[in-house]
Amino acid sequence: MEHIPQELLQSFRPPAFQHSYFLSFEGIEGSGKTTQIRRTKEFLEDHNFRVLILREPGGTTFGEHLRQAVLSNQTQLHPLAEAYLFAASRAQLLHEVVMKELSVPNTVVICDRYLDSTLVYQGKARNLGHRLVLEIHQHFPLNLVPHMTFFLEVSLTTSKDRQNVRNNPKDYFEGQGDAFYRKLIEGYHEVRDLFPERIRTLDGELVPDEVFAKIQEHLTVLLKTNDAKDK
Repeated sequence: MEHIPQELLQSFRPPAFQHSYFLSFEGIEGSGKTTQIRRTKEFLEDHNFRVLILREPGGTTFGEHLRQAVLSNQTQLHPLAEAYLFAASRAQLLHEVVMKELSVPNTVVICDRYLDSTLVYQGKARNLGHRLVLEIHQHFPLNLVPHMTFFLEVSLTTSKDRQNVRNNPKDYFEGQGDAFYRKLIEGYHEVRDLFPERIRTLDGELVPDEVFAKIQEHLTVLLKTNDAKDK
């Protein structure tokens, strides 16, 4: 894996709001993110949090237009174009939604994909390199990262089987071949090693109840740890 300067890694930090949390879910297609995001929302609402679910790219009018433009695109975009487009959508999402929502106490913002997806899809699979992607994001507000990220890990075979069951038309990224997906899996392992304190790896091959039990354990620790800091 390429060398990333420690000072660059240290420029990334979670938003500094008391009693509010920023979470993200990551994984290749078919990893089970949608199910676990829904269950996480229900769990947090039962604990008296106001929960907002966002997706990337998207979450704002600009972001949703960009999402439609990219995912419906029929020609290959340059990797730098992909990276900067997603960074632009992310900056607007942070400015317009995430920071304002998290300023309200007892709020949790859950994002379906975030910076790690760009590191994996453009940094690894499109060969831009993790360092370049991080350098694009090193200034505020793009240097804000979740308090905790859940990486749902599944094999390429499982991913393909689950996508086939859904039988949905393939979008811009879903239509890529096996070699692309193998690089995604490798990329997630590398990004996990870059941010070991933030990213929690979960076995997405398990049944949903077992996966969520692990998520619940991690969330309980996060909430208790931050409650202790506030006292």
